[in-house]
Amino acid sequence: MTTTVNDNLDDWLRDAHAMEQQAEKMLTAQSERLEHYPALRARIVQHIDETRWQQGMLDQCLTQRGISRSIVKDIGGQLMAFGQAVGGMAASDEVVKGAMAGYVFENIEIATYTSLIAAARAAGDPATVSACEQILVQEQDMAAWLLQHLPEVTQAYLARAAAPGVEAKV
Repeated sequence: MTTTVNDNLDDWLRDAHAMEQQAEKMLTAQSERLEHYPALRARIVQHIDETRWQQGMLDQCLTQRGISRSIVKDIGGQLMAFGQAVGGMAASDEVVKGAMAGYVFENIEIATYTSLIAAARAAGDPATVSACEQILVQEQDMAAWLLQHLPEVTQAYLARAAAPGVEAKV
């Protein structure tokens, strides 16, 4: 069976929607636990709003293309996010590992939207190209912010961890 450009684009848009749902759950869980890292928390909260907007943009793309979201993929993404959140809570250096994982996840999103833009161009779908280009900028901005602030988060964690009786984890 031959898979068309449109078939692939539709499937990848569903994947992206599930990925953004996973991101929202993961970021929300992380932001709710952050107490001692206000700049990181504020940027994560901002990105949660961006992520919700991105989901809306993907919903529009799916609707315009006449396809529905994949409930199975959406639920799978949410379960993965829950597992990541629970796993992160056990780490004594959760804030540092969470910031690193966030940077890696943002780069996965960057790769996803870069591919989606190429597929949408090949499919002749300028609306999806435009939506994905807007989302890509937000993901690149978040990745750049995390990379720029990772040393600061690490240093703050190390200082807190070295102080007797001070909670450093989150």
